[in-house]
Amino acid sequence: MKAVLHFRASPAFRQRLLAAAPDWLRVAIVDEADAQVLHRELFDAEVLLHVLTPATAAMIAAAPRLRLIQKIGVGVNTIDLAAARARGIAVANMPGTNSQAVAEMTLALMLAALRRIPLLDRATREGRGWTLPAASLDPVGEIAGSTIGLVGYGEVPRRLAPVLQALGARVLYTARSLKADVSAEFVTLPQLLATADIVSLHVPLSSDTERMIDAAALARMKPGAVLVNTARGGLVDEAALVQALESGRLRAAGVDVLAVEPAGAGFALAALDTVVMAPHVAWLTPQTLARSLEVAIENCRRLRAGTALLHEVKT
Repeated sequence: MKAVLHFRASPAFRQRLLAAAPDWLRVAIVDEADAQVLHRELFDAEVLLHVLTPATAAMIAAAPRLRLIQKIGVGVNTIDLAAARARGIAVANMPGTNSQAVAEMTLALMLAALRRIPLLDRATREGRGWTLPAASLDPVGEIAGSTIGLVGYGEVPRRLAPVLQALGARVLYTARSLKADVSAEFVTLPQLLATADIVSLHVPLSSDTERMIDAAALARMKPGAVLVNTARGGLVDEAALVQALESGRLRAAGVDVLAVEPAGAGFALAALDTVVMAPHVAWLTPQTLARSLEVAIENCRRLRAGTALLHEVKT
């Protein structure tokens, strides 16, 4: 059986993957930027190990033997599910494998935005840290005493909420339904936006959630609030977010995801020192990759044996 990992794998991840693969599984690792090699390697591949670069209809068509698209992660919005369904190709994801990493990165972005870490880091490196205008630190804040609103309540918020509460925050959440055995308070989305000092997004991108945080939603947010997004960039109207930050209505934002990825230089959010950002790596830790490899190899084994896959997605 042949699998293709479409990802710019680090040397450590490459070594780990090749060492973990059983002798019946041949793995080709293709950099996301190398379309020519990808096209060649897909021709006889039965499994596509998909990370972030969209698995388009054209990519799927280039793989006549493909039987499984295995998402390394959770969100399948980057897979052409209709094209997979038309070919009878199974799609599976990995709920929970990256939840700890994303929860920790969400907390890191909250703290970095509240404490203006990017501004302080840059100024200190340049020798200006001790001469910053006194007003530069007026907008900083603490988790303790804050109200934090979690939009969605899946695996990441379940891990994050107790940590935030331990730090002294009041935690609200909104979701499609009430959740059992949680200490966070359920409210509607409008109530959450109006009440929370920090709003953190944890929902998948779909036709229902695309640009859910638009100009109207931003206007409902509490003046001086912080927005954090480690879910999907398409959940936020970025032009409206820029305007809200430039006007001072929002204090800051922390984002690991953008509407267009990879982002080129000079996009509007990057120009704001009230924004802390990362290039969609909240999930990416050695521990996440180790857990992901276990699921991926197990599903390859199940595909080979003709048994039910783990976490198969309805296409």
